[in-house]
Amino acid sequence: MAELKRVIESCRKCDLWKTRTNTVFGSGDFNARLAFIGEAPGRDEDLQGKPFVGRAGMLLERLLKAIGIKRDEVFIGNVLKCRPPNNRTPSSFEVSQCEPYLVAQLQLIKPRLIVCLGLTAAKTLLKVEYTLGQFRQNMFKYHGIDVLVTYHPAAVLRNPNLEKFIREDFEKIKRLYSES
Repeated sequence: MAELKRVIESCRKCDLWKTRTNTVFGSGDFNARLAFIGEAPGRDEDLQGKPFVGRAGMLLERLLKAIGIKRDEVFIGNVLKCRPPNNRTPSSFEVSQCEPYLVAQLQLIKPRLIVCLGLTAAKTLLKVEYTLGQFRQNMFKYHGIDVLVTYHPAAVLRNPNLEKFIREDFEKIKRLYSES
């Protein structure tokens, strides 16, 4: 894992390295049964070099606490390891350049359940063009690993009406996690 982190820190495959403060490798338990994958680091994450430390991260932590899971028991990462300027949606080229790093992380961690937070993570791992509603209605497999898709916490912060749905999804996560 340390070697992969060094490779990511020296990455120049796309232009995002020019504007980053830090790469955001991911954090938590590198042997976790449960992995959460978001889209890309935001401003706070870029400054601190850690994923989900801003407002979306605080919401994610509250959701985990509500289902009895500690943040340090899970792996939390993103598809992209560098922040896109102005928190824009990553380009398909940027995703394609970072995806091998995510694949390598998941191969090393070997989670039993992956939770995709938002469309970018879901489409990257599952290679299916669904709406978030369609993703949420189904369970998926990624190289034999169960995958559940829910809203990104940042989307819930922008639209509080989504909170009941993400809470439902976290109850499903709790059940699946206890069965894994």
